[in-house]
Amino acid sequence: MTPTFDKVHLKFKLNGNNYDHEDLKEVAYSLIKEGEPYEQITGDFLLDWLDEKDFVLAQTSGSTGKPKKIKLSKQAMVNSCIATGNYLGLEPGDSSLHCLPTQYIAGKMMLIRAMILGLEVDLVEPTSQPIFDYDKKYRFCAMLPIQLKSTLSYLHNVDILIVGGSAVSKHLIESTQNLETKVFATYGMTETATHIALKPLNNNQKKPHFEILPDVTISQDDRGCLVIDAPKVASKKVVTNDIVKLYSDTTFEWLGRIDNVINSGGLKLFPEQIEEQLKGKIKQQFFVASEPNETLGEQLILVVEADDATLDKDVFDGLGKLEIPKKTYAVPQFVMTETGKIQRKQTLAKIKS
Repeated sequence: MTPTFDKVHLKFKLNGNNYDHEDLKEVAYSLIKEGEPYEQITGDFLLDWLDEKDFVLAQTSGSTGKPKKIKLSKQAMVNSCIATGNYLGLEPGDSSLHCLPTQYIAGKMMLIRAMILGLEVDLVEPTSQPIFDYDKKYRFCAMLPIQLKSTLSYLHNVDILIVGGSAVSKHLIESTQNLETKVFATYGMTETATHIALKPLNNNQKKPHFEILPDVTISQDDRGCLVIDAPKVASKKVVTNDIVKLYSDTTFEWLGRIDNVINSGGLKLFPEQIEEQLKGKIKQQFFVASEPNETLGEQLILVVEADDATLDKDVFDGLGKLEIPKKTYAVPQFVMTETGKIQRKQTLAKIKS
């Protein structure tokens, strides 16, 4: 029998304490009144989840446009929890670490998974380097790539870790290969109540492509973008702006955002793919974009977070002729979302200002 959103699992614990539905409301009020800012946000969400409405409002990240709030079915979020729990083998009583901002979908889902699956969740401040009990054994955790990078030395007691919010770099993936922790990249969005696909990143389980969760069907539209049909977590098909390569009915490779595709000399270039080849060679934060060119239509440019745009020429070794940026611009500080994604358009505007 599928759990419903109005029930709290008997084995659920928050910061070591067991709470039922009514007790949890009191905890929420306490967090709002006396907690730190991140705890107040958590309290607000708990009250939203525990009320009689069958939906919650969730905010998109704003990585490709202005952040907006959308309605999400609470039962859809429950269904997502169950799919994740089944895929990862999570059991009632398992311990979990919550270090994500609760105002976004990934953070909300960590709390809902705990309430629905009966996990014992520890809530810590969602900083770029989360501070938690490094000696405690955790069965499950979710992080942003920047958090994974900063806590690599402290993950020996974490069994399963999912990473999302932005792409996991090749260099960071390589850094996880000696971890006993099973690390998975996630693919999903607010509209699908977080991830609908996972990709094992390290050790013997490592796979090259994302694998969809049960009860999800994928296809492509005429742009080559992913279309998601997941009736248990989304009321209608979700047409994304993510260009993908399908390998089977259940696996795909993410190539990049169609918003970012560059047509240079008749050749389609994917900035995310070029950035992947440059990661590890450029110390500063950077991204690839384009500007108008009379001959090529668009020419590739590189934007680095620095005061000086000077780079060694050998950083471009291995790139194709049209993949080599024609110009490099320096921006002292990139515009970022709260979840650590670069806001490309806003950052590019700084070059012209």
